[in-house]
Amino acid sequence: MAAVTEATAKRFFSSPFFAVVGASSNPAKFGHKVHAWYLNHDLPVTAINPASKTVTVNDEDYPTVPDVKSLPKPTETSVSIITHPGITLNVLKEAKSVGIPAIWLQPGTFDKEVLDFALADGTFEAVVYGEGGRGSEGWCVLVDGGKALKDAGKL
Repeated sequence: MAAVTEATAKRFFSSPFFAVVGASSNPAKFGHKVHAWYLNHDLPVTAINPASKTVTVNDEDYPTVPDVKSLPKPTETSVSIITHPGITLNVLKEAKSVGIPAIWLQPGTFDKEVLDFALADGTFEAVVYGEGGRGSEGWCVLVDGGKALKDAGKL
């Protein structure tokens, strides 16, 4: 499997739009923390949550879409995924079908089957996942996103 590099993370942030699969209103959940991170960095982000029409961050409601297929510009949207590996695999299949260019698999969202699919030739232009980055858990938007944003010229 290919090693993730800072260039991979930079490519992820070169997209004009972003989405968070697993966005949540619950501040204790990583789906909330990652969605809030994008908002706090003034990035155009869409929350994806099939169970809720909105998610709340800092007392403000943000509309959601139910799935990756519902994104307005999927071929221009990089997607952060914060779901269980069984759900992640289905999200990736959907993402590939609509032309998502880059994905960021947060720690805990993938297993061998997910990575085999995500890293297959021609599936995505960039896949950020696994060991590396600056944190002890591996590549994480909350830890590594700032440098990658800067590298992409967005900070």
